[in-house]
Amino acid sequence: MPKVSQEYRDARREQILNAARRCFLRDGFHETSMQDLFAEAGLSSGAVYRYFPGKEDVILAIAEENMRDVVEMIHLAAPAQPGRSAGAAVADILEIVRVKEMDNGLAGLALLAWAEAQRNPSLAARFKELLRQMRDDLTEVVREQQGSGNLPADVPAETLATVLMSLVPGYILQLAVLGPAAVDGVPEAIRALWPRTPDA
Repeated sequence: MPKVSQEYRDARREQILNAARRCFLRDGFHETSMQDLFAEAGLSSGAVYRYFPGKEDVILAIAEENMRDVVEMIHLAAPAQPGRSAGAAVADILEIVRVKEMDNGLAGLALLAWAEAQRNPSLAARFKELLRQMRDDLTEVVREQQGSGNLPADVPAETLATVLMSLVPGYILQLAVLGPAAVDGVPEAIRALWPRTPDA
């Protein structure tokens, strides 16, 4: 029997996740059965279970993938662009969220995942770790801005990073419930509120 390549495995896993996203957005987590997922993906139960032992694992994979993309963007961009404003960092996050909403329904899935995390300790623990990473990276951006006098230095950097992070769920909520038109111009407004340093 020929060996299955990593590329094939990655493509099959993504096929399952894409099918799950469609099912979850259409019917919600709890109304979607594994049988629904098999049918949507066009795969046998064995093919799906080879990648995901159960529905909770699929939910976790989707939620983690969405958040990991945002965390990775902050982690790569923050140290790579000295003088970059806190507003620019948050605005970049919101722009990524909007693109991912168009690609795979991130905003609606985020609302479902947040609700699920209230009853699922495993999902809640993973969310906490990813949020911690996001806050740590934004804190570095804030410290740099405090050093340049662009943000108040008398407030702890971690607290200011938490404030900036709070903008993201509000944006996602409005995007999911009210639609893209409701959040037009928000990234630009955030850049204007927290501009680049004068000498950057």
